[in-house]
Amino acid sequence: MRTLLAVTTLLFSTVPLAVRAEGIYRYEEKDGTIIYTNVPPAGAKRARKLKGTFRAAPPPSGSVPSARRVSDEDINAAIRSASQRYRIPESLVRAVMHAESNYDANAVSHVGASGLMQLMPQTAQEMYVKDIFDVRENIEGGTRYLRVLANLYSGDMVKMVAAYNAGPDAVKKYGGNIPPYAETQAYVRKVLKLYYQYKEQLAREEASAEADAPAPAQL
Repeated sequence: MRTLLAVTTLLFSTVPLAVRAEGIYRYEEKDGTIIYTNVPPAGAKRARKLKGTFRAAPPPSGSVPSARRVSDEDINAAIRSASQRYRIPESLVRAVMHAESNYDANAVSHVGASGLMQLMPQTAQEMYVKDIFDVRENIEGGTRYLRVLANLYSGDMVKMVAAYNAGPDAVKKYGGNIPPYAETQAYVRKVLKLYYQYKEQLAREEASAEADAPAPAQL
């Protein structure tokens, strides 16, 4: 995950959100680390511009123009794929999604957070989401953001969940602790409770699948 750490550090620590560039730049450090950034690198670094890889997410209108029908199979497949890609536990992705939208792909909050993972437009843009209401892209964006937070807090799930709700700046403001906001504190408790429920459920499903699997043929 070395490359991903480099990407997320650039996006959230060293790149001002007001600075924008058309496209994404890729270059390689001397130690072999590959860097992706939306700001042209300074100095003599030889960077390659990747075309067509960064588009702003559409602004929420307060309602979804045409509600999309989404199957459980589509959601489950997208969760598994994103979980494996970004090495975030599937049970955590599900817990956040449950707490955020209760699996409603067309959900829009009063502040404009949209889709299954309730991404704000700016967050969606930073996570390379082109269509905020597309199930796969929304889940990819939300899970990638969880990986950003995992990198930022060294895998501390409590801080990750608090920052997902209140933002990293709020967590930093209060010394790396859960901000003293009633909503955020209730949110953290809810997500962690759901996380352990989903963890147990997935463990049971895996055990059941293994028990039902046919025995290997004997030679």
